[in-house]
Amino acid sequence: MPEILSVSSTDLEVRREKLRRNRQIQIISAIWRSFAITGLAVGLLWFLIQPIWVLKSQKDITVSGNHLLSDEAIQSKIKLSYPKSLWRVEPSSLSASLKQQPGITRASVTRRVFPPGLKVEVSEIIPVAITQTPGSVNSNAKKPIRGLVDINGAWVSLENYKSIREDELPLLELIGELKQCRPFWKQLYQAVSKSSVAVMQVDCRDPNNIILRTELGLVHIGNPASKLPEKIKLLAKIRRLPAQVNMNQIEFIDLSNTETILVQMNHKTVQINSQNN
Repeated sequence: MPEILSVSSTDLEVRREKLRRNRQIQIISAIWRSFAITGLAVGLLWFLIQPIWVLKSQKDITVSGNHLLSDEAIQSKIKLSYPKSLWRVEPSSLSASLKQQPGITRASVTRRVFPPGLKVEVSEIIPVAITQTPGSVNSNAKKPIRGLVDINGAWVSLENYKSIREDELPLLELIGELKQCRPFWKQLYQAVSKSSVAVMQVDCRDPNNIILRTELGLVHIGNPASKLPEKIKLLAKIRRLPAQVNMNQIEFIDLSNTETILVQMNHKTVQINSQNN
């Protein structure tokens, strides 16, 4: 038979005492941990609600990525009531609001802990032309409002660019209601910008007959939906007009028909085969 170990009552009492002490130590440790965690949480909360974590004015907002819009212009577009707790600001909502502002294509707003504030990073439209016709942008305007247009036809009032100098404005001018030329504006601008003949102005007042003011004079290209790239390429051939054509007597050049170049002069119209060199 296996040997049965006998345990004295004294040994049992010692073991029970050790177990009681271990449980007491565990309970005390758990209580201290709870106090420590609670104390840290309360301390952190107290720290975060101190007045230093408050946006006092627009000066607490730093802006980067802007080249045309001033820092002040972008700061003014962030609608906050001051003073404002940094932790009550919703960066995602501010980012979404900024993206809707004229001239801004991308926006990111994040909190800055030290020093307390907001960091704003934006991307702007790249203007390619200047316009003085509000058209669809502000049809009730009593006088033209100068604005900038990007390659996609996005219009921004020049009032948003108070820091930009005149010599920094695009050289190309767009005349006419933007809503009328927006459907073909991107293709038209890309073709014009690649032309070897300088184009200073695009007149879209008649969408069926676009008029370009070039270094060679006025050029009618007709409906831009028809063979636009070919018409723009014909501009280079105008430089080699026959000797019988006096450039000083030209009223305008008609490229609406890509087969024939029509040169309207003071008293006559000259037809030139566009296939001729």
